[in-house]
Amino acid sequence: MTAYQAGIAKFQESGAAVFGVSTDNAPTLKHWSEVELKTDFALLSDFMRKTSEAYGVLMPDRGIANRATFVIDRDGKIQHIEEGSAAIDPTGAGAACSRLKH
Repeated sequence: MTAYQAGIAKFQESGAAVFGVSTDNAPTLKHWSEVELKTDFALLSDFMRKTSEAYGVLMPDRGIANRATFVIDRDGKIQHIEEGSAAIDPTGAGAACSRLKH
């Protein structure tokens, strides 16, 4: 999340909306967003794990989601996915957003 915050201008220039989704509860995410990370984008709770499951990143045996970055176009189609440690680096997502810029 820190790298995405540091590179938020590139996403804003491309017209992309950035938000984080976590299986943590909303109060925990509010603390992380406002105190620890100081993000300019929302951190959303998937506490019931429905979104993580729908996007195929839920690890049910651990009750958490794998790190993943999705770039979704204006029509709702997934255009880019990065999972695991690659999802921490916003370079690929930033490039994908730039390609989608209208």
